[in-house]
Amino acid sequence: MNDSQAKPRPLDGITVVSLEHAIAAPFCTRQLADLGARVIKVERPGAGDFARGYDERVDGLASHFVWTNRSKESLTLDVKQDAAAQVLDQLLADADVLVQNLAPGAAARMGLSFETLHERFPRLIVCDISGYGEGGPYEQKKAYDLLIQSEGGFLSVTGGAGETEMAKAGCSIADIAAGMYAYTGVLSALMLRDKTGEGSRVDVSMLESLVEWMGYPLYYAYKGATPPPRAGAAHATIYPYGPFPTGGGGTVMLGLQNEREWLAFCDKVLLQPELAQDERFSSNARRSEHRTELRALIVEAFSHLSAEEVIARLDAAPIANAHVNDMAGVWAHPQLKARQRWSEVDSPAGPLPALLPPGRNSAFAPRMDPIPALGQHTDSLLAELGYAPGDIQRLHEQGAV
Repeated sequence: MNDSQAKPRPLDGITVVSLEHAIAAPFCTRQLADLGARVIKVERPGAGDFARGYDERVDGLASHFVWTNRSKESLTLDVKQDAAAQVLDQLLADADVLVQNLAPGAAARMGLSFETLHERFPRLIVCDISGYGEGGPYEQKKAYDLLIQSEGGFLSVTGGAGETEMAKAGCSIADIAAGMYAYTGVLSALMLRDKTGEGSRVDVSMLESLVEWMGYPLYYAYKGATPPPRAGAAHATIYPYGPFPTGGGGTVMLGLQNEREWLAFCDKVLLQPELAQDERFSSNARRSEHRTELRALIVEAFSHLSAEEVIARLDAAPIANAHVNDMAGVWAHPQLKARQRWSEVDSPAGPLPALLPPGRNSAFAPRMDPIPALGQHTDSLLAELGYAPGDIQRLHEQGAV
């Protein structure tokens, strides 16, 4: 263990119990574990978190599960059985946080509502994650990531330029948004408890989380104004801003933000300084209005250059730009390598690469412990709670764990 790993982490000593599946809650609790929290993941005996079965792309393990479940302990419990419910009750008696994203109303039916738990465990923080939140006409609707992207208006501004060319985000953006607000909500609730001595409830809705991220298009369409159009990988309202082909079959992503950059782009990248005086392109609004003509001019200029040559000109201008990386390009990204952002975690399939959490802190190293096998920590956790070996065996025989 090096010195940074030996230093205390912000959530050392905090215990989180999570009844979680899929992405939103596991992403929240994994980040709590990154900061040192002990996360006890309660899973169904025999099946576990259904995200374990999404695919087998990571040496037989599921990609989603590997991403969101390192540094946790897996406890199998059939919480519908009295003996298992008693185990969960014992865990909550000493826990700091309960996180759950069960089906709407399921936690309350199990006696796990904040109101019920707060009477017995007044310092316990309860974080409920759901698709649409408690109350309202959508409370009981099933909610998956793509459905929330649709309800939250994300699909209306994402995809190709045609009216029907909508596209979902290539990652679970609604789940990620909810997971991030749950994570920060729990952190703020822990800070509040330090002041008041009491736990509180964090209620996170996937819909509200994603709609918060939709603030720009919402205000752009304020009072019935025309919303930003779908623009593929280009920016809907700023131009030139997006992907442009180069010679040799390459593609470069670039973005201009102001008139100073437009002058530099014409002079140092296109080598056509006179273009800056063209009335069709004299402001961002006019460039966006005449983007078809401007795109043709840019594509022609770039057609004689490789992608790296275009990037060299853009860097010299300087104009913001980027490579258009696929996943292989991200795995090999030189910036991530230079900043030593890849670590390694153990798993049931052996050692796996893992990206260190964003937001490096100089005072401590994030926790990067193994991804658990289903039920891996059941017996040790029961023993910790005071169960004798014979009692543990009987729980197994009953199917309670």
